[in-house]
Amino acid sequence: MKIQIEDLEFEKMIEQHAIETQIISIGAQINKEYEDRLPVVIGVLNGSFMFLADLVKHVTIPCQIAFIKLSSYHGAVNSSRKITEDLELKVDIKNRDVILIEDIVDTGNTLRYIVDKLKTMNPSSIMACSLLYKPQAMEHVIPELKHIGFEIENKFVVGYGLDYKELGRNLKDIYQLVN
Repeated sequence: MKIQIEDLEFEKMIEQHAIETQIISIGAQINKEYEDRLPVVIGVLNGSFMFLADLVKHVTIPCQIAFIKLSSYHGAVNSSRKITEDLELKVDIKNRDVILIEDIVDTGNTLRYIVDKLKTMNPSSIMACSLLYKPQAMEHVIPELKHIGFEIENKFVVGYGLDYKELGRNLKDIYQLVN
């Protein structure tokens, strides 16, 4: 099935059922790894909102939830490599375990920026979790990236929180750009 968003055409890549299955698995892993701890789960807005909301439904351990907002795409299909910080973290993470929730990691520039910034706040640990990961696009080694829902090709994607020109976030499936 193909869809049109603005001037681009997309085809279905990952169905909602497969996303749900991966989320349940990641939630179980987090429950096991953070048993008897009180992590701060930090969602990176806007893209991670659906993933984070569905993931924490399967995280049964106590946790706090906070958000930060960064952007690097600014409405385009390729990263501008200029990271802007639109909402700062409002929670003290000193001596706390942090679980960072991303929608997608492609070049790794944004994740590297966030991890480096959070480290200056002296958390006990930082673990990153991303729904999507583009290994061919990676420019950084990020050892904090421990949980990945899906490895995908280096193609532009929308749906399930990801957007093109702020559209498509509400789609329940993930779609890739048709070349």
